[in-house]
Amino acid sequence: MITRELGHMNVNITFLGGSGTVTGSKYLVRYNGKSLLVDCGLFQGYKQLRLRNWQPLPVSPHQIDAVVLTHAHLDHSGYLPLLARDGYTHAIHCTPGTRDLCTILLPDSGHLQEEDAAFLNRHQLSSHSPALPLYTRLDALHCLKQFQIHPFRKAFEPLPGWRVTLSPAGHILGAASVLLEVGGRRILFSGDLGRPDDLLMNPPDAPPQADTVLIESTYGDREHPPEGLLDELGPALQRLAARGGIAVVPVFAVGRAQVVLHAIGLLKAQGVVPASLKVFLDSPMAVSTTGLFQHHMQEHRLSGREVQALEHGATMVQTPEQSKGLAKLHGPMVILSASGMATGGRVLHHLALHAGDHRNMIILTGHQAPGTRGARLAEGEKTIRIHGQDVAVRAEVVRLSSASAHADGNQLIAWLRSMGHAPDQVYVVHGEMGSSDLLRQRIEHELRWRAAVPEHGSTCTA
Repeated sequence: MITRELGHMNVNITFLGGSGTVTGSKYLVRYNGKSLLVDCGLFQGYKQLRLRNWQPLPVSPHQIDAVVLTHAHLDHSGYLPLLARDGYTHAIHCTPGTRDLCTILLPDSGHLQEEDAAFLNRHQLSSHSPALPLYTRLDALHCLKQFQIHPFRKAFEPLPGWRVTLSPAGHILGAASVLLEVGGRRILFSGDLGRPDDLLMNPPDAPPQADTVLIESTYGDREHPPEGLLDELGPALQRLAARGGIAVVPVFAVGRAQVVLHAIGLLKAQGVVPASLKVFLDSPMAVSTTGLFQHHMQEHRLSGREVQALEHGATMVQTPEQSKGLAKLHGPMVILSASGMATGGRVLHHLALHAGDHRNMIILTGHQAPGTRGARLAEGEKTIRIHGQDVAVRAEVVRLSSASAHADGNQLIAWLRSMGHAPDQVYVVHGEMGSSDLLRQRIEHELRWRAAVPEHGSTCTA
């Protein structure tokens, strides 16, 4: 049991998500009758996790006095439209980059929820009649009005006497670690930490001193390979160009699409792959996100010229008609399209069309959650089911292990170590059980700090 004595004037944290799993991040901090929510994410992946999105929170949205976001990914922000619709009326605090990305991601998420509900109703596949979306595009647009932006490294008060400082976390545009100072305690939420050696993003800031630390552990149980993205991607694209094939690359629209585009641009500039190799970015959301890099120049490693190259390094595909038009083109070419685990979106049409030809290639660029089409491709399955049809997989499947935007176990330990003094307590969050527990063991053995993996729904003293 991780709960220490819960007195009335203690600062308490309740883990409403992001504990024991890599999704649904929500941490409720309570002190002296007030409460603040750090992150407000959707549960994604396995059905039993997704069902949690439909269960009411143990605290009423009316009783939450402020929300602070670490970053825009939906497992950290995607529950906000529901929170606001159910009665949360106060500010949502974040960096400018996070607000800009949420403006793209949240309405899209609402639109997908509506589409999913309409599909279930059309085919009478739901046990509920009618199936309802978790929230709508309109709900998402509505909650965006509550966003308040704050620059990095400048403290503000979301509530009187509660101080928050956002520091760059290097994961995606706008991503921050959150230092909360309240009731004489300093609580640090790492958010998702980027890699110090990321091709695109600047490294995370060193952590400030804190009494309690919540550290993510997405890759707490592994080590990134020594070879970089260019070393992995270069030979694959050389093989593709030589045989005139078409590469379908499922990508996450935010972060992953841009790093792969940048890598292809560098490989062309170095003469590793032909400059004539055609590249298409078929994801309106990824196109919009790519445009944001010029507005947040301080956060990434790219020069003005490289940002322009990113925007012009691929043909940007917006409309469904343009997307369908790609079917008429011949290789060699590369099509980047969402979603990143091939669970839905335009990439499915490209896979259905091109997976059956041995000259072609499917390039998987990141973590493929169990149960997804991406995971089945990674495991070498010879047929995958798309839109109710079995599609033969004869294309070469290439798994890139170096494109991740998360710090690995060694990098997480190094980040903690740079804090200097030991905190009173570390809580290991935002990881699958194996990954969280391994990082907990390393923190205890290598740093000799107190560490625990909190259970979903548990409360502890900060």
